[in-house]
Amino acid sequence: MNRNIETIQSIYQAFGRGDVPHILAQLSPKVEWDVWPDLSAQRAGHPLLLQRTNPAGVGEFFQVLAATLEFHEFKLHDIFGSGHRVAALSCVDCTYRATGVRLRDEELHLWTFGDDGRVIGFRHYIDTAKHMRGAGLLAA
Repeated sequence: MNRNIETIQSIYQAFGRGDVPHILAQLSPKVEWDVWPDLSAQRAGHPLLLQRTNPAGVGEFFQVLAATLEFHEFKLHDIFGSGHRVAALSCVDCTYRATGVRLRDEELHLWTFGDDGRVIGFRHYIDTAKHMRGAGLLAA
């Protein structure tokens, strides 16, 4: 099995048990988390889709995630990839705590690895409009 795929499997297992230190240990010091050239949800200030550029920032992401969402289900369907890129297909059922909006969304997470086997990039591919409504940033 691809070593990077094994790393991603360990990251999702750690996520399931709330082991954020394990996740952060897999990241490059210069990781780029949701760094996009132009993402409408970032411009609107969606707290879960802000750019983060180091492990401390990613640690903050997980704090914001716990404060923002109540998870009813997080199901990982598949992990696949080759070379320096690994993708994970998942389904999430959650409620935005501040608004009470519950949503179900299929997500694709794209992970990019450096030559040293550490994560250098991560991007959420989600229904941003659905999540912006959930966060109260877009009218229904």
